[in-house]
Amino acid sequence: MSAVRFEQVLWTDERAAELQGILEEDLHGRYASRLQPGPGRDAALAALAVDPADVLATVLAVSDDGGPVGHAALRSLRGEWEVKRVVVLESERGRGIASLLMGEIEAIAARGGASRVILQTGDQQPEAVALYLKLGYTRIPVYEPYATAIPFSLCFKKRLT
Repeated sequence: MSAVRFEQVLWTDERAAELQGILEEDLHGRYASRLQPGPGRDAALAALAVDPADVLATVLAVSDDGGPVGHAALRSLRGEWEVKRVVVLESERGRGIASLLMGEIEAIAARGGASRVILQTGDQQPEAVALYLKLGYTRIPVYEPYATAIPFSLCFKKRLT
């Protein structure tokens, strides 16, 4: 695996936004049949929306050539540190970048005083679930805003040291 470095950027950074868009396209393909236009879809999209004012950190994994290959963020959600928008470019998957990126996000949260991080994913993302379990995350009940709007969510926590 070639080395990656981590770069903290704004949530609205152009490179971050591009990776967020790639993830959104992937998720749309996985969940489109469940999120038909109407009130249910509107509620789900509202639950998934991230207010930039709530973002505590946005991290890019950057390759040797300077191109971003991964993204993850932390936001404040009712006093919790929530991991958001974890994505690695398809061409870079299977090389351990997601694990390194999650380690970086967890370290940032720990330095910020978090005792744990939480996250939400969906039941059509088995590779994400496998990653989180491998990294020591444990299932927790689905929390708001997902419990009502996206009942097929899977939620996890990890205690930080």
